[in-house]
Amino acid sequence: MEAPKIIVNKSTVPVGTADKVSERVRKVLGDRNRDTKFYVASNPEFLKEGAAVADCTKPDRIIVGTDSDYVEEVMRELYAPFNRNHDRMIFMDIRSAELTKYAANCMLATKISFMNEMSNIAEKLGADIEAVRHGIGSDSRIGYSFIYPGCGYGGSCFPKDVQALIRTAEDIDFNAEILHAIEAVNYRQKEILFEKIERYFEGDLKGKTIALWGLSFKPNTDDMREAPSRVLMESLWSAGVNIQAYDPEAMDECQRIYGQRDDLILVGTAETALKNADALVTLTEWQQFRAPDFDQIKSALIHPVIFDGRNMYNPKRLKEKGISYFSIGRT
Repeated sequence: MEAPKIIVNKSTVPVGTADKVSERVRKVLGDRNRDTKFYVASNPEFLKEGAAVADCTKPDRIIVGTDSDYVEEVMRELYAPFNRNHDRMIFMDIRSAELTKYAANCMLATKISFMNEMSNIAEKLGADIEAVRHGIGSDSRIGYSFIYPGCGYGGSCFPKDVQALIRTAEDIDFNAEILHAIEAVNYRQKEILFEKIERYFEGDLKGKTIALWGLSFKPNTDDMREAPSRVLMESLWSAGVNIQAYDPEAMDECQRIYGQRDDLILVGTAETALKNADALVTLTEWQQFRAPDFDQIKSALIHPVIFDGRNMYNPKRLKEKGISYFSIGRT
């Protein structure tokens, strides 16, 4: 007897997609007078950009949505090489598996936007969000993951999945207020650095040159989808600013997106980006940006000022160096 066919969906898809796939396959088989037994299963992936191989071979969890014992048996056999130390497999109904992927990414986006909201409150109150982060992160119920304040999240997953779940909620006539707030806070957060730069230069930005360190939305990738760097660059260009940018991986991607521009110079090193620049802005927490030569930065910049979108540096040390320092949620 021929074994049943299994259709496994690993993509992030709207809840209910597996049902539509089943219906479509069933219709096609009926039109062809075929009596092939099949199952559709949901097996969402949880791979991080820059760590996909490790996440595949050493997964935190393996989610499978199915109502079939046969599918469960096959999937257990398939994942056996990656499931030896302890059972990471979690089986559930298909729609719950589809929703789990969205819920996971939206929860992480929630943590980021919450901390960014707190950073804005901290700054106005004269508190230090980094101290707050340490204070709340030490609570085991909260932890330190995804509570780093910054200039907003980007990439291919969080923005897309938050928006997709909002649309799903709208389709069932539910007002997902928290999801709307997550997205609104993130959009606003991406404008924070431009506001700080504009305030520092008292609105006189035309003709200025800004050095940017980091273009990708996070380290270890060249992905600039929904990256905070894009929002900042486009705001700076609208104000008449020239940009000198460096990123270890995303230079070609930046060139692909924006092409040749008189107000964009992509340089080969972080140090070159500083030459004759009025200020430095850090946007991506690449390892090579974490411990720079501050004396060199000060001597290279026309105005000794750093706008740090990832809170990588110590404000006290920058003050001692005679560098004005503006970060996220710190005074």
